Amino acid sequence: MRVTKATAERRAGPTPRRGSLTGTSPLFVNSVAKALAVLNAFGSEHRSMGLPEIAEVTGIGKSAAQRFAFTLETLGYLRKDPATRRYRLSLRALELGVRFVQTDDLVDYATPFLSALNRSSMETVNLWRPDGVEMVCVARFAGYKEATTHMPLGMRLPMYCTAVGRAFLSGLSEDRRQRMIEASDLRQFTPSTVTHPASLLSLIGAAGRDGYATAIDEYYRGDIAIGAPVVDSQGAPIAAINVSVAITRRKPDEAIAELAPFVIQTARQVSGNPDPRAARFGAS
Repeated sequence: MRVTKATAERRAGPTPRRGSLTGTSPLFVNSVAKALAVLNAFGSEHRSMGLPEIAEVTGIGKSAAQRFAFTLETLGYLRKDPATRRYRLSLRALELGVRFVQTDDLVDYATPFLSALNRSSMETVNLWRPDGVEMVCVARFAGYKEATTHMPLGMRLPMYCTAVGRAFLSGLSEDRRQRMIEASDLRQFTPSTVTHPASLLSLIGAAGRDGYATAIDEYYRGDIAIGAPVVDSQGAPIAAINVSVAITRRKPDEAIAELAPFVIQTARQVSGNPDPRAARFGAS
């Protein structure tokens, strides 16, 4: 598969400058950035790669790709198939993400509240952290019924078309919301995906007034998602939680009416900053 420039930038991860792995500070270590770019190049679109593909995705050149791939293989973060000479991430690469979950104070604090919501609703509950214009799944409690989507920890989803993203954006100023929408790649994932900027800002504004956001069949087909923002002591959004429901089991209006109060209440508990809007739904 031919790798586009946009795909390459997305797979390589955030960099100091668009299209560049060179920092402007004398403290910046270019070799570290390039090594991380190689690790970040692997994902669902590139489960395994040879050196030419690694070089193309990261934009670091085949000779450099060879050196970094060899080093990462020696350190145990990549493994190479001796027959195909293609590289894959190793189990050791998983440790990097696991260490974040183990050391993140919010995940630790939120876990009992998320677990309680999971048990009471019997639906899948997730905690998400923002990164750029995406939300990253950092905690997940699977539902007791059939799963509609595969959502591993570390999964990234766009803010604009997800309930957690809209919930997070609803806590920002109108100016920042608009800048975030403008910076997003507004793709049509399903026929139901809302991509018009004005419509998105209207949905985000409504989420700010209601205390929760929804996304129905917009990123994953057949998924009803209800999200609410988690805020810090100053009221600024720092994360979001959501409940995910299969559209084959519940009508969207019924699911939202039943679950939105509990999503708001749980987000308020995790925030440690009571939100009077939850009282509108009878949350205590």
